[in-house]
Amino acid sequence: MREYPPEYYRSQPRSLTTLLPLLLVLVSALLVVQVWNLWKRDGFPVRTLQSDAQARPIAPAGDLAEDEKATIALFKQASKSVVHITTSEVGRDYFTLSEMELELGSGSGFLWDEHGNVVTNFHVIENADRFKVTLADQSSWDAVEIGRAPDRDVAVLRINAPAGRLQPLLIGTSKDLEVGQKVFAIGNPFGLDQTLTTGIISGLGRQIKSRTGRVIDNVIQTDAAINPGNSGGPILDSRGRLIGMNTAIYSPSGASAGIGFAIPVDTLQRVVPEILRHGRVLRPTLEALFFPDSLLKRMGITGVLIARVKRDGAAAKAGLRETRRNPGDDPSWGDLIVAVDGKPIETVEDLLTALEKHSVGEQVKLTIIRDLGTRQEQTREVQVTLAAESAE
Repeated sequence: MREYPPEYYRSQPRSLTTLLPLLLVLVSALLVVQVWNLWKRDGFPVRTLQSDAQARPIAPAGDLAEDEKATIALFKQASKSVVHITTSEVGRDYFTLSEMELELGSGSGFLWDEHGNVVTNFHVIENADRFKVTLADQSSWDAVEIGRAPDRDVAVLRINAPAGRLQPLLIGTSKDLEVGQKVFAIGNPFGLDQTLTTGIISGLGRQIKSRTGRVIDNVIQTDAAINPGNSGGPILDSRGRLIGMNTAIYSPSGASAGIGFAIPVDTLQRVVPEILRHGRVLRPTLEALFFPDSLLKRMGITGVLIARVKRDGAAAKAGLRETRRNPGDDPSWGDLIVAVDGKPIETVEDLLTALEKHSVGEQVKLTIIRDLGTRQEQTREVQVTLAAESAE
């Protein structure tokens, strides 16, 4: 028989690998005991069903705050005048030669009068061939374009709806608005019709550019949420009167960032009747052509320099002089316009904006410098009766 040394029967030391499972078991057991003790002590919930469960009783509402009542009443009244506009483009299928109608987009608008005239932004209908107007009662009507004023981002459509369905907005004024007063915007952002947002007037006298690049003056800035689809919708004062038309937002993402712009109602009051009468805006003009501002800047001159006047036009009748080119010599510069009705003019845009505050047929007083750059240079005032020019 084989004999083993006595040390062979002694216990061998256990390694960490051998002890780890035992430690895990002990720790888990301690955790289970601890959780069980907590459960018994703190009353952890037990999943049980209640056969007698009932809905909670409704607490008495009480009366709404006065400002809430006013806002609700304003929306109920004004929303009847706000419309949803969808636009489409008509083309032909190249294979079947059949007519196709492609939806372009949507926007907002509002009823101007009882004759079915709808005011909206020019950019809402800009490239469309067909228009559909949905009223607050969800009835839809085909619309025809009456006219547009791209320089003011205004357009007018007309629907042939019964007078009983047409409720025009109350008209206010924008000349006495104050920064800080409440405003209410109603429109169809992202196609969600009859949406109300509220805010305040954040600024007045702002300027934005229209689709044509012309500046729109006296624009209202508001922090009421304005999103795509709100364009063409009304902005109202706390009495529910129209004070402007939502037209643009300032936002890197294209969504509301608390800076919206509205064309003032006083501008609409001038532009819309012109469109209804003529199908376009008759822009008051001097019937003259002017040198570009860049040329005058290089010459170190401030003002608007007349290049040409139309024969028998408004400027010519008032005696304004055009620039004449003399062979082999410096040109004889035309009159330099430096003010309109006493207000300084520095650029062509300044001049056009000043003239558009008047109507065709009105007289304006121009301050001019004649015989520019010569010993005979003199400043004088000239009265000009404005003529009509299409805004297109």
